[in-house]
Amino acid sequence: MIDRVQLREIDWVLIGLLLVNSVIGILLIYSSSQYQAGNFYLRQAIWLVISLGALFLVLSIDYKILVGFSPYIYVLFILLLIGLLVFGRVISGAKSWIRLAVFGGQPSELAKVVVLLVLARIFAEFRRTYVSLEFGLLSGAVVFAPMAVVALQPDLGTAISFLPLLLASLVLAGMNRKMLALLLIITFLAGFAGWNYFLKDYQKQRLTTLMNPGQDPRGSGYHVLQSKIAIGSGGLAGKGFKKGSQSQLRFLPARHTDFIFSVLGEEFGFVGVFFVFLSYFFFLARIFRSVGKSRDRAGMYIVFMTACLLSFQFLINVMMIVGLFPITGVPIPMLSYGGSSLLTTFIAVGLVVNVKMRRFVNV
Repeated sequence: MIDRVQLREIDWVLIGLLLVNSVIGILLIYSSSQYQAGNFYLRQAIWLVISLGALFLVLSIDYKILVGFSPYIYVLFILLLIGLLVFGRVISGAKSWIRLAVFGGQPSELAKVVVLLVLARIFAEFRRTYVSLEFGLLSGAVVFAPMAVVALQPDLGTAISFLPLLLASLVLAGMNRKMLALLLIITFLAGFAGWNYFLKDYQKQRLTTLMNPGQDPRGSGYHVLQSKIAIGSGGLAGKGFKKGSQSQLRFLPARHTDFIFSVLGEEFGFVGVFFVFLSYFFFLARIFRSVGKSRDRAGMYIVFMTACLLSFQFLINVMMIVGLFPITGVPIPMLSYGGSSLLTTFIAVGLVVNVKMRRFVNV
């Protein structure tokens, strides 16, 4: 439970920035999907309420308890992800969904938080100057197990989102040259195996058209070209709310999910993009500044990995819509439509606030 002292230590500014960005996301979703069936903005608003409730539920439990139970939750999620390969619903070509009443959910999104907690437990008692090979292999196995299952669904975008958790934990623990060389070798081998045995033809085509999307303007290059047109046409101040031609006339694909930032650029222009970037910067900077405000190592790892995870998804999505990264289906936290992604973001931020508000509690 939360006592009065802890209540005063809650980072309301961070929660406020989280809500502001989420409300901006709902407005953009409303604009980009107003002529689509499904009331996506209304669903996102309901998920916002659910996510806010989940955040305060996380605050009511000492994060050390969650870290302690994380291995058991991890095993349950691995079994659930494996079960989805057989019983999951196929949406957008990926068998990664389960049905929750009238809502659908992706357990793979919540699995990121579970992996984060397990890694925090592994490194909580780490006291060496550099990461040993045993610790490196153990943390790698913890990350690659769910990552491999998610890649088999196949959901490449969510799968690669597990990587910043591993890299962040190893960087914070201290990587020596041997560990770095081992990671590079594993990455090379994984890339070779993925290209030859796991990636589908359309995924390979996305990579080959990255440098020149114009070579296939109606196929694999269509998304990027339409995204660039939308952003470029926004100019300085944009075309106005609900007045973007690329989004309203449905030229821009996945406009309420992966390409929501393109809608922002088209409708609100450079000014809108600047202010959203600024809001995101203050949000992420506040999390990074919270790394040192922890009573123990587990809390420090939780905060740093959360900051790296959200920064990674933000950076990859922005690079994706401007053609600097292949289209992988990585949503931008808080802005893109997706209840599971929003819930995961709120829980992760809830853990950050949890760590900060309990920093004066005796270890």
